[in-house]
Amino acid sequence: MDNNYTVLARKYRSQDFKSLIGQDVLVKTLTTAINTGRIAHAYIFTGIRGTGKTSTARILAKALNCLASDGPTATPCGVCENCRAIAAGQHIDVLEIDAASHTGVDNMRDILDAAQYRPTNGRYKVYIIDEVHMLSTSAFNALLKTLEEPPAHVIFILATTEIRKVPVTILSRCQRFDLVRVPVETLKHHFAWIADQEKIELTDGANELLARAADGSVRDGLSLLDQAIAQTAGHVDEAAVLDMLKRADRGVVVALMETLLSGDTAAALARVDEIYNNGADLSMLLTDMMEWTHWATRMHPALHAGDVTNAPYTADQREQIRQINERVSLNTLSRIWQVMVAAVPEIQAAGNQKQCFDMLVVRLMHIADMPSVPEILRQQSNGGTRTDSAPAASTSAPAATAHVIDSTDSLARALQESKEILLYSYYTSNIEVSEISDGHIKYFDRRGDADFAPRLATWLNDKTGHAWTLERITESPHAHTITEQKQEELAADPLVADAMSLFENAEIVGIK
Repeated sequence: MDNNYTVLARKYRSQDFKSLIGQDVLVKTLTTAINTGRIAHAYIFTGIRGTGKTSTARILAKALNCLASDGPTATPCGVCENCRAIAAGQHIDVLEIDAASHTGVDNMRDILDAAQYRPTNGRYKVYIIDEVHMLSTSAFNALLKTLEEPPAHVIFILATTEIRKVPVTILSRCQRFDLVRVPVETLKHHFAWIADQEKIELTDGANELLARAADGSVRDGLSLLDQAIAQTAGHVDEAAVLDMLKRADRGVVVALMETLLSGDTAAALARVDEIYNNGADLSMLLTDMMEWTHWATRMHPALHAGDVTNAPYTADQREQIRQINERVSLNTLSRIWQVMVAAVPEIQAAGNQKQCFDMLVVRLMHIADMPSVPEILRQQSNGGTRTDSAPAASTSAPAATAHVIDSTDSLARALQESKEILLYSYYTSNIEVSEISDGHIKYFDRRGDADFAPRLATWLNDKTGHAWTLERITESPHAHTITEQKQEELAADPLVADAMSLFENAEIVGIK
């Protein structure tokens, strides 16, 4: 065994601003500040683990003390005595302090007393305090005055993953930089480069899985890559990474969700048995199912939730999701998500995860049988009843209902039943209808949204099967909106009137 082996996260740690990946805004700001001589006396770096907080602090310390130039430089040489000592954590003027083991006020006083003396080998004394949120209240108070007005030769660099635990009095004395999660594509490019340097075979599928499992952390991703290389002797493919992460292939997850939404309970449980027997971690399988539900919701035609090109699915899998979405309502996906979220702590705490997961599958199979809140209210107002004997698949794709839209109320009802929430909300709150018949609406728009008429006309054409004319007038007919009508009807209710009489100046501000 090679006792001198260095793990990838340390071997390929960023040594200058150019090699700091995924933090372009931070790099640009710091390099500009150094080049223009606008160097602050205190910085605080925050972000999730593995995004480069400590690495950035070391690079900044090098930039301030590099001997290759006459002053601070944004491009430290990395080979001079100071740069090499800082990189190794051995420079006498650059002190890296772990706040978790130096939490007390006495530790902070020792640091502050030493700060009064000038640097020995560098231009600046740099104090890097990692996980600064771990300091005690008294230690923070001791730091305050020196942090606000330190000696000219002292620079404080604080790093934390818990910025909310740092007192505001400390934050106000520092320049704050938030290190963002590194994008998946950036991580993939970085891992591919490292694999090339290490002469490792890393397939695109395996690289994609590692980059997404890293969740924006470079260090986490490199640790996983290190583990995958050790397990596969340098031939890292998708199957090996899936086995290492105990995750099911995304194609398997898509197929499982399609079965769940088909209403065939026996087939769904059989698929879960197969996945479980192949060694998948059920907690990770639930995570993958939640990921599928999230992206299926964003890709649903009823939502139009913007760009989904970064969804982690192949073209065939996206087409499969699109076909599923044609027969599954947005309401069903939302309910499935809620049940999955509630099941996360159940799975983690269960003595037998397989039994808990099977019961979750049965619950998901029948979740679509539950009526939505608007349906319940309509059934109560109509005195109707509902049976729960229909399978999940049939309720997830409600049959189209013919509508005669010839009044303000019938239009509102049709929008609500079609789950056109944005159109419904705008129409009921801002539109005064002067005339309405089947095919023609004359209205006044209180807010003047130019997109409302085209969107409503398109929806009406699709809903009724014939063309509609929407005529917008410039003067208000002083008609009530749907919301105002409901408020008047509600205020006229004897029970509501009695309740409002109990409070002085009470008014109805909304109807849920």
